[in-house]
Amino acid sequence: MLTMNRVSKIYRTDSVETHALSEIDLEVQAGEFVALMGPSGCGKTTFLNVAGLLDTFDSGIYLLDGVDVSGLHDSAMSRIRNQKIGFIFQSFNLIPDLNVFDNVDVPLRYRGLGAGERRRIIEEVLEKVGLSARRKHYPSQLSGGQQQRVAIARALAGRPRLILADEPTGNLDSAMAGEILFLLEQINREGTTIVMVTHDPRLAARARRTVYLLDGRTVSAPPEAGTGADLASAQAAD
Repeated sequence: MLTMNRVSKIYRTDSVETHALSEIDLEVQAGEFVALMGPSGCGKTTFLNVAGLLDTFDSGIYLLDGVDVSGLHDSAMSRIRNQKIGFIFQSFNLIPDLNVFDNVDVPLRYRGLGAGERRRIIEEVLEKVGLSARRKHYPSQLSGGQQQRVAIARALAGRPRLILADEPTGNLDSAMAGEILFLLEQINREGTTIVMVTHDPRLAARARRTVYLLDGRTVSAPPEAGTGADLASAQAAD
């Protein structure tokens, strides 16, 4: 599903060059559930932005579902992103002036689907996340867990092959975080590939595999806490 070979991302200013990703190598098979861990600033967010075609990279090869995305124009990347990738964010990123139904409808409108087909898809995914009865509620009328379920429904509406989740339980209590992870596990069992960033080793343990990042590189073992130069270097990377 996802193959990166020596992918690098460098942010430059007049006086500073920051290597957010440094020749990263990673392969995620279709149907996997992978947790991504590492200290703050190690490059996790940059990785998700590059993997989700929200940002470009400077060198290396990136194959997404067998397609080399290295030289694609913005319009081609937007089309692939809309058709193959679903995003789940820590802060939910719901539109406050739209109700649940219309929030889930937003990405479907870009696909040119008819109103009847969009309604069928929205009702299906809201049923899956247990929010059919809340379809006319606005984000301010929902709990944090319910808002995250709306965000998951929105991601599922496009029937993506890959879901990228950035701290999807970061704003939730432990009980609600467990419910969200159970829902993600169910989605994964149905065939969707998931890459999830998390700081919680208990949640990472429920993924099928954990990948660790340090200084913009994948490492074979968890980075040790407070490792001086390594940690300082990692904090400058994001």
